[in-house]
Amino acid sequence: MKRTISAIGVAAVLLTANSAFADIKIGAVLSATGPASFLGDPEKKTIEMYVADINAKGGINGQQIKLFVYDDGGDPNQARTFAIRAIEEDKVDALLAGSTTATTMPIIALAEENQIPLINFAGAVQAVSPVKKWNFKTPHTDLMACEKIFEDLKKRNLTKVALISGADAFGKSMRDQCMTVTGKYGVEVLHEETYQPRDSDMTPQLTNIKAKAGVQAVINPGFGQGPAIVTRNYKQLGINVPLYHGHGVATKQFIELATPAAAEGARLPAAALLVAEKLPDSDPQKKVVVSYKQTYESKTGQPVSAFGGHMYDGLMILAGAFERAKSTDKTKVRDEIEKTKGFIGTGGVVNMSPTDHLGLDLTAFRMLEIRNGDWTLAQ
Repeated sequence: MKRTISAIGVAAVLLTANSAFADIKIGAVLSATGPASFLGDPEKKTIEMYVADINAKGGINGQQIKLFVYDDGGDPNQARTFAIRAIEEDKVDALLAGSTTATTMPIIALAEENQIPLINFAGAVQAVSPVKKWNFKTPHTDLMACEKIFEDLKKRNLTKVALISGADAFGKSMRDQCMTVTGKYGVEVLHEETYQPRDSDMTPQLTNIKAKAGVQAVINPGFGQGPAIVTRNYKQLGINVPLYHGHGVATKQFIELATPAAAEGARLPAAALLVAEKLPDSDPQKKVVVSYKQTYESKTGQPVSAFGGHMYDGLMILAGAFERAKSTDKTKVRDEIEKTKGFIGTGGVVNMSPTDHLGLDLTAFRMLEIRNGDWTLAQ
């Protein structure tokens, strides 16, 4: 009897010890290929690169990170299927998942249902509002993008605008969010047009905008190839009022697709990461964004994008939560994510709370202008 009790005691100690040093399992469901690959590919490269770095340095509290990466190809149904696999089969402790608004929303529902911490990378405000217990996100919202654009318009005394919006989930959401704050900034929308994600020519819509009297600026809520085509057609038609895009095109690939000549002078709100070296030395983000930019570009041979930066922020916030929780207990980790304060990331300085699972304000956005094929801080 004593020997049996002793054996049970030893087994319990061994089980506890093994649990203490078990892997931390993180699931990532991203759009690494397909129409949203310009979002998911840098996210995938970033998480793989920095998880390897964390593990090489000893992991988190002595535990290694075991990463499960799935490519949903931009398909919401695939995103949901892979998230279920990560939760039920891989038994992940947390999720860093959702490259687009459409792929993110079903994952949020699963995270809430299964009570698992999720940090997502969608642009639309509905990916973080209303606040849900288990869901967090790192990218600035489309509502914030609208407000940053309207702030800039106000500074330039431009109050009458036209919208040409993508019919995708992000384009629709940003258009709707812009309409909710026009009154706040004294902006009047004189005309609206839309385009489908696979449209290859927006000349008819832009011709209608050009013919509309009184338009002082044009705003293009959208992502993917659509805004690049809009930009090219805009130049071809000789429309000479300022063109603004949402933060869904914050990548050098957009400038290349649009062509530098056509993109010249276009503005958009984006993360400080895109102008890392151009920030003043006094900027608290400069050290972080320069380090990430140099690391990413040297290891991938590709230009940095804001979207990989959002993954960097999400991974570091999650790693910090695991470290402070000293556990993989999902509730403890969730609570520590929510307590994130003063985290300096590529997207801004993050201060989360029970009523704010993003933790960024408008100061986290920089208004950028494309000059000579590159990003510059707008004057």
